Amino acid sequence: MTTDTARTTNADIVAGQKEFLLPAMLHMYSEPLALAEGKGVRVRDADGKEYLDLFSGILTTSLGHCHPHIIERVTEQMGRLGHVSTLYATEVQVEAARRLAEIAPGKLRRTFFSNSGTEAIETALMMASIHTGRSEIIALRMAYHGRSFMATSVTAHGSWRPLATRVAGIHHTLAPYSYRCPFKQPCDDSCAEAFAQDVEEVIATSTNGQPAAFIAETIMGVGGYVVPPPSYFARVAEIIHGYGGLLIIDEVQAGFGRTGRWFAIEHFGVEPDIMVMAKGIAGGFPVGATITTDEIAASWKGKTISTFGGNPVCMAAMCATLETMVQENVPANAEARGRELQVGLEALQKKYPWIGDVRGMGLMRAMELVEDPQGKKPDTRRTSALLEACRDEGLLLGQGGMWGHCLRIGPSLLVTADEIAEGLEKLGRACERVNG
Repeated sequence: MTTDTARTTNADIVAGQKEFLLPAMLHMYSEPLALAEGKGVRVRDADGKEYLDLFSGILTTSLGHCHPHIIERVTEQMGRLGHVSTLYATEVQVEAARRLAEIAPGKLRRTFFSNSGTEAIETALMMASIHTGRSEIIALRMAYHGRSFMATSVTAHGSWRPLATRVAGIHHTLAPYSYRCPFKQPCDDSCAEAFAQDVEEVIATSTNGQPAAFIAETIMGVGGYVVPPPSYFARVAEIIHGYGGLLIIDEVQAGFGRTGRWFAIEHFGVEPDIMVMAKGIAGGFPVGATITTDEIAASWKGKTISTFGGNPVCMAAMCATLETMVQENVPANAEARGRELQVGLEALQKKYPWIGDVRGMGLMRAMELVEDPQGKKPDTRRTSALLEACRDEGLLLGQGGMWGHCLRIGPSLLVTADEIAEGLEKLGRACERVNG
């Protein structure tokens, strides 16, 4: 290892990680990248190389790295009150909950804060079961909802499920995956009914007919930014409510202006019974949130607590983040920059036939790579090579998809037109490097 006076390198950090951290931890590249500092959409590794970050810590540094207002608010809070747990009330937690209620859809106004999306999912599933008095859950194939025992059970990616056993009473239905629609090609909104009917069939055949809830990401994140047909959620809401269950919407990746609306579910004209948030909610600080209605919240009669959920420092970061998002009108910026990004990705698709699909909303965009446009066989090898080529070009993107065959783009919500253009230029050079 290095001395106090020697410069720590990428190799030093990676060696230390291999020695002391869990080997199963996933890294984006063949050789882990050790980041040391960041500002806005720029980061530097421990060797001093600069990168344009268009993945923002899996869509978490929603206002870019080290936003000055977040730093100011967090520093001030640290000097006043750092931690008290939810056994005590704090002004900053109330402020955070109020700001969230102001932008949440419909009657969603009662929040429980936790530390991560996984914890928020656990809270939502328990909340639905308590309110309905039921325990069976319907989820989507290809979904990702977190890393706990319950969350990995509602997750439907084999590589993210380390145990063969799972929580009983969880059932999976077809993912509304337009590019790979089994009903019609090209898929259109008429397929929404067929996808929704599979939900009803799962309820009728695989449950006791009394589900507690249906849970889904509005746009599948790990699945490769899969956007459902426009009328899908309205039909699913009708079906699950018809059976007396609740609609839980996971906005962990799609929320907070990223799709051009405060929450992606607003594009579909549906009001969830429970909504789950994390990642970009606090600009990089660990906050998970589960929001619901007065009626559902009142159903929880037992005790509940979170030692670190609602932590004053994290709540200060969340308040600063939401305040800045409103002031900067990030939904409008995400919509405008997202259109520019989509145009650039479609231009690359025309040039390279192995880019089978370009999709997404706002600043949540993906490319799906295939070996041939007709057969649509996933091209995992080229996707990994393209990710590495982007790194070499100084561009950070994400990887996803059921077979690791999608590139995911999700930059800071304050990204500029010039930065989008720069990212597209770097991506274009990387595409040329892996072509052939």
